[in-house]
Amino acid sequence: MNNNQMNMQNAISGVLVVDKPVGMTSHDVVQAIRRGTNIQRAGHTGTLDPRASGVLVILIGPAVRLSEYVSASDKRYQAIIRLGATTDTYDEEGQVTSSQPVEISETLFETTLKQFIGEIEQIPPPYSAVKVDGRKAYDLARQGEEVELAPRIINVYNLDLLEWAPPEAVIDVYCSSGTYVRSLANDLGKELGCGAHLVGLRRTKSGRFTLRDAVPLRKLRDAFEAGNWYQYLIPAAEALSDWPSIELNADELEIIKHGNKIPSQPGSKGWVRGVSQQGELVALLEHNDETQEWQPKKVFFS
Repeated sequence: MNNNQMNMQNAISGVLVVDKPVGMTSHDVVQAIRRGTNIQRAGHTGTLDPRASGVLVILIGPAVRLSEYVSASDKRYQAIIRLGATTDTYDEEGQVTSSQPVEISETLFETTLKQFIGEIEQIPPPYSAVKVDGRKAYDLARQGEEVELAPRIINVYNLDLLEWAPPEAVIDVYCSSGTYVRSLANDLGKELGCGAHLVGLRRTKSGRFTLRDAVPLRKLRDAFEAGNWYQYLIPAAEALSDWPSIELNADELEIIKHGNKIPSQPGSKGWVRGVSQQGELVALLEHNDETQEWQPKKVFFS
């Protein structure tokens, strides 16, 4: 690769939304993207377990600096839950720790499911990537160590029963980032008194991106081979398109570029995307209510 090609690769910034297949880790997908694009600066915005499929948002180039904001976005899943047994991993990968007959009606299941909507406390599964004293919980659990994880506050915005085929049920889960659907399945089983674990998971939405935006990894690999993968690259500004935006003129752009504040309009508040007149993401700005100015918090200029 010559210098011009390298410079062009370094200038590429944006989002690839992948429909992750079952059997790959999220890191495997990132590695496949790095190899295919020849861009090392790439990262995902929220892990999907190897056994889960669906929407995995990959940021490329300077867009990786949006990671903390995109990662915090809400998620949506379709989950298959099997009633009548609990496992130590809260999914079918683990050892069965208890089993009971399932004598649950559809009405009872739905009523109990609705109890998990709202702001709730959730304890992550012992087999998870949550760190305990600097070590990942699943490493401790695999070594037979007792893992005590602190509960965290999550938001479950909506839960719907899509299919009732006992001992299995398919549910739609719309939740905040950081929610473990495995824990939700386990807690639901406890509440029902018959135990439950997760047997299938598909992420249907991450932030503003849905399965409609997602490209199967197989198709993306073909595009890498053909050299036309750019057609799937979504502009970085789109990653936070649910944020309000303000258009910056040439003078404001120059001020923001150097990390300085610009005056705001009356009624301004919170965070916005600062976008150039060409529609490119320039900066993320936070409103200073005291000075009535926009303060750049992250500037996307090389």
